[in-house]
Amino acid sequence: MAKRRRNESPERQALREMVNGYLKENPVKNGTDVNALMREMMSVILEGSLDGEMDEELGYSKYDFRNKETDNSRNGYNTKTLHTSYGDMELDVPRDRNGEFEPRIVKKYQ
Repeated sequence: MAKRRRNESPERQALREMVNGYLKENPVKNGTDVNALMREMMSVILEGSLDGEMDEELGYSKYDFRNKETDNSRNGYNTKTLHTSYGDMELDVPRDRNGEFEPRIVKKYQ
């Protein structure tokens, strides 16, 4: 008899469904495809985390300028190459107008 999956959290189930949907459109055929998929997933997660750090730094979310209580604001992105075990990946790192934003998850010059 086949083993059943352990009780998964709703978050893990949602993640599994999202990945399965992606894999239906973009099938993985070999190890190179797996590395490319992992790089892509990792960059999406890291960029989302960096955007969250910027929200925290400025005290308001990207399109919530009505609650802005600072003179500082978003000022686009810089590109950063991150070297990983899955290969090099390009990340869009948000920047602020005053140049005060210091990312924690992917530090400057890392």
